[in-house]
Amino acid sequence: QVQLVESGGGLVQAGGSLRLSCAASGSTFSSNRMAWYRQAPGKQREFVATISIGGRTTYADPVKDRFTISRDNAKNTVYLQMNSLKPEDTAVYYCYAEQSHYWGQGTQVTVSS
Repeated sequence: QVQLVESGGGLVQAGGSLRLSCAASGSTFSSNRMAWYRQAPGKQREFVATISIGGRTTYADPVKDRFTISRDNAKNTVYLQMNSLKPEDTAVYYCYAEQSHYWGQGTQVTVSS
């Protein structure tokens, strides 16, 4: 079983940066490809980025070149560095363990114009 706890969300002005963290408990973190998703009000949850066990990354087009996903297997933590934030990045951001199919509770990111 994997439990995921996100942190690092908040309110930031457009153009600013935030770093989200997702701490995982349980013994299967290192065997999971990890991902970040987001859900804006009134919209479906959408893919943001994923990182393989070996560190290979994939990004959704809207965040490419602005967001960076990384992981520290020794700390059982995955990160999302978000730069050049835009108001359209406002959403609840969720961490997801792909093989175990576990979601975190989400952390709110609000970008003001």
